[in-house]
Amino acid sequence: MDYETARRFLVNQGLSTDENPDAFLTRLKQKKPPVPGQVTSILLALKVVYEGMRNASSMERELACALHLLASEGRYQFELGRKTGVAWPPLLDEDLTRIAIAVKSIFLGVWQVQKI
Repeated sequence: MDYETARRFLVNQGLSTDENPDAFLTRLKQKKPPVPGQVTSILLALKVVYEGMRNASSMERELACALHLLASEGRYQFELGRKTGVAWPPLLDEDLTRIAIAVKSIFLGVWQVQKI
């Protein structure tokens, strides 16, 4: 996966629209689990974006918004679903933590995620 593909994928997953009913945040808002392999693809794309932005001094607004929403809204929807009795996949909680750490790593410019 190259940087541009990773960037587009993350924007698509984080800025949910009606055009992509299987976007990560769209599925969580609908109280549905991620599509198999979706979190792995998100984590890979985050690593690629991190590598591509390592020396960047700024970030485009659309990407920054998508990253922020993946980290914050993903966790929010997970907790909201948990409170209403949604049976999330067992590893989704840990996956959301890994996503948040990877997003933080991109913003800080220091990779903090162990096994991606």
